Amino acid sequence: MTYIVTESCIKCKYTDCVEVCPVDCFHEGPNFLVIDPEECIDCSLCEPECPVNAIYAEEDLPEEQKQFLELNEELSKDWPVISEKIDAPEDSAEWEDVEGKLQYLER
Repeated sequence: MTYIVTESCIKCKYTDCVEVCPVDCFHEGPNFLVIDPEECIDCSLCEPECPVNAIYAEEDLPEEQKQFLELNEELSKDWPVISEKIDAPEDSAEWEDVEGKLQYLER
């Protein structure tokens, strides 16, 4: 099992989760974070830290977010590891409750 970052993270990119990860399994893209499923140790520390509830255990992943399992795996291979908390984008609060953000994912 692994944890998965889902659509709610797009354009918010809060990094509270990164700060608590004991194995540095998060990778940073232009406007989204992903978890490397090969590195994730299923510790669950990241899930409660996400202010927009974008992180799910694989077994709890909502049906409409299933494509993010593959996206996390794919993008974690190309994006650099992030291991320290950084400032969220200036407009992140404006995106917190927006649905259907997959179209805004920057690779």
